[in-house]
Amino acid sequence: MPDSAMLRAEILRLVSQYYREKFENKLFDPSRDLVHYAGRVFDEEELRYLIDASLDFYLTANRYAERFEAEFTEYLDLSNAFLVNSGSSANLVAMTALTSPKLGDRRLKPGDEVLTVAAGFPTTVAPIVQNQLVPVFVDVNLGDYTAIPERLAGAVSPRTRAIMMAHTMGVPFNLDVVLDLVKTHNLWLIEDNCDALGSQYREQLTGTFGHLSTFSFYPAHHITMGEGGCVVTDDELMARIVRSIRDWGRDCYCAGGENNTCGKRFSQQFGTLPFGYDHKYVYSHIGYNLKVTDMQAAIGCAQLKKLPSFIAKRKANFQALMEMLKPYEDRLILPRATEHSSPSWFGFVITVREGSGFSRNDLTRFLETNRIETRNLFSGNLLCHPAYEAIPHRVVGDLKNTDFIMNNTFFIGVYPGIDDNQLEHIATTFKRFMRGERADTIEI
Repeated sequence: MPDSAMLRAEILRLVSQYYREKFENKLFDPSRDLVHYAGRVFDEEELRYLIDASLDFYLTANRYAERFEAEFTEYLDLSNAFLVNSGSSANLVAMTALTSPKLGDRRLKPGDEVLTVAAGFPTTVAPIVQNQLVPVFVDVNLGDYTAIPERLAGAVSPRTRAIMMAHTMGVPFNLDVVLDLVKTHNLWLIEDNCDALGSQYREQLTGTFGHLSTFSFYPAHHITMGEGGCVVTDDELMARIVRSIRDWGRDCYCAGGENNTCGKRFSQQFGTLPFGYDHKYVYSHIGYNLKVTDMQAAIGCAQLKKLPSFIAKRKANFQALMEMLKPYEDRLILPRATEHSSPSWFGFVITVREGSGFSRNDLTRFLETNRIETRNLFSGNLLCHPAYEAIPHRVVGDLKNTDFIMNNTFFIGVYPGIDDNQLEHIATTFKRFMRGERADTIEI
């Protein structure tokens, strides 16, 4: 074995030893440790893959990125996956792809409408605004927090050209209704699947229904690369457009380090460029550089192996929380799945009912004081935020439930890092609160 290979093997052996010394066997102490709402779950394999990639010192996308994209498409049973540097970038690339001139009469143009919801994460809506399109907002259900199907059907206008929504907190929106609207009105569909990796609708994975779908690999999500995201599609033209927008807007689709894949590198006419202008430097879109590094992709390759066990643990933790909080349903709206769906839960969403005798802030303050992390359901009503108050938009009906969520809804964690001891601490803390104990009575 060459000296460099022997050194690499020794480095990776020491990495495994380091993991065991640094991260293993950390016991939960409820008097000191947080019950996180989400977080990375990993073992020595992620560290080994990360260091292995770093030793190549390729820095940008390389063998691990290619491996992840191949394995991810196999998992989804789709033909194309494009890694990007975040789920938010994935949304930007996907929405921008629909404005491509290569789509001819079907391209989205400024002023076209996109159906969506205001009760979600801002980067589902931001790309609509950034592309000078008009978001059309519909209200959501309490409990599953997805778009009210009847509102969607009533929201379509002559200017409506696309639907872009998230499967909120891992709960699939009503894809029967959405796909019918897509077919009837010849709409584009982007599934924001960032919170829903592994969720199913009618036994089919979400993220495989849309013309384009997006994923996030931030540490809070189902698998992580630290920062990272992905755009997937089964359409070859759309795949070319997505790659272009991700990679500076260039027309060339050669993989890194390759040349003349098309066989016409110096023999084509583009715009008013000189005939035969090098295809590697022809730009057909106003694009970005949103690629991932190979070190991030390496972590993702290790994480992807664990996805089935991660999903199972999320479901188990969700069920445990459901059983412990069911006695309080008179005061709390507990989460539910939509019909025909099997969520890969992102979190456990709780809405404080009217007349409960306490506010959301009373409850979240008590949980946080007892070291149980909480998060609001993202933006609440996005239109109430300073950046979005004045955007061009349309609202169909009212946003009554969205406003109620803004004031009364939060979530706690179900991620695989939550163990039985932490679940017991959550149960005890809720029981204390429901018996009347409040944060201002606790001695800290």
